[in-house]
Amino acid sequence: MDTTARADVWVSSVRLYRTRSIASSECKAGHVRINGAKAKPSQQVKIGDRVEALTEGGQRIVVVTRIITKRVGAPVAVQCYDDHTPPPPPKEEVAVMPRRDRGAGRPTKRDRRAMDRLRGR
Repeated sequence: MDTTARADVWVSSVRLYRTRSIASSECKAGHVRINGAKAKPSQQVKIGDRVEALTEGGQRIVVVTRIITKRVGAPVAVQCYDDHTPPPPPKEEVAVMPRRDRGAGRPTKRDRRAMDRLRGR
């Protein structure tokens, strides 16, 4: 069993990125950090390292618990790291403005008053 792996290989193997080439380009762009320092694609990752990756889904923070070099299924990949990613902030509820049907014409006085009440005017 290997004790280290390339950073781009490991992050793609545990499915933080879809492919190794994407993982490599993200490392080069500075979106992957190992123990707080920007990681080059060839940097070695070992057990206990803290990996921070900026992915499509947002910032991911993981601690390496197992080294793998081949892409595996999602249930197995989850066992290779401890996820320390903070939960996303709650989504703000936005009041939905009712829409008039297309071709319904201009709103009547009653409709306008109802819209004003809804807007709080």
